[in-house]
Amino acid sequence: MAARFLRVSSLAAAAVASCGIYLHNRQLDLSDLSVIRFGRAAAATAFISYDYLTAFKGVEYGTEDYVALRSKVHLRSAERLRDLCCANRGTFIKVGQHLGALDYLLPEEYTSTLKVLHSQAPQSSMKEIQQVIREDLGKELSELFVFFEEKPQGAASLAQVHKAVLHDGKIVAVKVQHPKVQKQSSRDIVVIEALLKAVHLLFPDFAFMWLVEEAKKNMPLELDFLNEGRNAEKVAKMLSHYTFLKVPGVYWHLSSKRILTMEFADGGQVNDKNYMQKHGINVNEVSENLGKLYSEMIFVHGFVHCDPHPGNVLVQKCPYSQKSQIVLLDHGLYQVLHAEFRLDYCRLWQALIRGDMSGVERYSRRLGAGDLYPLFACVLTARSWTSVNAGISSVPVTQSEENEIRSNAALYLPQISELLNRVPRQMLLLLKTNDLLRGIESTLQTRASSSSFLNMSRCCIRALARSHHNLCILFGTIAARGPRRPCPHPTLPPFSASPVGAAAAVAVPSHRMIVYL
Repeated sequence: MAARFLRVSSLAAAAVASCGIYLHNRQLDLSDLSVIRFGRAAAATAFISYDYLTAFKGVEYGTEDYVALRSKVHLRSAERLRDLCCANRGTFIKVGQHLGALDYLLPEEYTSTLKVLHSQAPQSSMKEIQQVIREDLGKELSELFVFFEEKPQGAASLAQVHKAVLHDGKIVAVKVQHPKVQKQSSRDIVVIEALLKAVHLLFPDFAFMWLVEEAKKNMPLELDFLNEGRNAEKVAKMLSHYTFLKVPGVYWHLSSKRILTMEFADGGQVNDKNYMQKHGINVNEVSENLGKLYSEMIFVHGFVHCDPHPGNVLVQKCPYSQKSQIVLLDHGLYQVLHAEFRLDYCRLWQALIRGDMSGVERYSRRLGAGDLYPLFACVLTARSWTSVNAGISSVPVTQSEENEIRSNAALYLPQISELLNRVPRQMLLLLKTNDLLRGIESTLQTRASSSSFLNMSRCCIRALARSHHNLCILFGTIAARGPRRPCPHPTLPPFSASPVGAAAAVAVPSHRMIVYL
């Protein structure tokens, strides 16, 4: 028996040693192992769940002690979640960034803690970058570039960007995907889905499965850089009439699914007030122009850039015209709005601007909110129900209202979760876009003028008028084949489609606008 135990022990020791040598030779990071990544995620989920289950025993709900303790538990849990995202990287950081933008849904302790993930993304080594370029483009760095800056200009959850110079002297930005993200992403989503289901069993009010559904749908698109290049060219053509917009061009012969080579664009982040002041860039003009871009993308075209965090939106002075420009980067994630959804969304915003409560209810219900339409209107506008009733264009935003919105988010978490599971999936990315734009404006401390509502209304009118025109053409064609019928007329706003009529209808005091996009 002793001899048999000795043989088994020897074989086990040899196997462990062989595995150790193999892992050492492969220089394998333990963080890449699925069991390690799952273990970290499961441990963090267990600690956070246990904290919420036990921390409030003996503390009366609603008291000052309860509120103070709840804030501490929120902060501890947010820090654990942030540390998990930083350790597992990739998809976890992407999901953490999304959560950090949900100001209307999560407590401030979570959003403020998770927002740092935008600046704490991992970096791949130069050796890894060279390997990806070699595998995808079939050449060494020196064959493709005369200069390639080793330190990245920026690193994100899925990729990092390097400045380089081509042999013809042109300066480019080379976006290279982290080599392990592609393989890990599908597994990570399965892990996140399983853990969220477990948390939902413990806390029925916690319903975040919509987040997993979005990750499943969007992650493959974001990991395909050729798709990103096509999106960039499409939006550049679509918004070419805006001279203040710059979308870097794509070098297709130096691009692949994991590599995207673009024109290099310099500038400061859109929330960097010091940069704008130093370069003579008008902050309010930038805020208004950003509103114009997103109003047209959402209401007119239904093709929406859905990741406008500050690192993806730069501002610069055009070297030729000396006018300020907005540089739009990272075109991996776009939302394509269905025509019926987009037109109902237009009509809803017109009702919100005018304080037309019957319209707010009608179009909120059509967009899936059901009897939660009052909550939906508040989430969409980040305004109180009182302001929504008065018409968001006629009541300026106050600090007390912002505090009220934030405090109520925690109270209505079950209802908000139900709402997010109820509305169409395409609404979720619009809400994320709203929050990112709201964060930019909050940092800039801008208060847009009445022209902002005018721009929104013009875009809504254009979209509805275009739909009406297309219907007239359709029914005119049908009428030519049979008995004449009157042209159908969709619900249009009760004011003239001319700029004068629109201006008269939306002339309002100065206050926030980007919030409402």
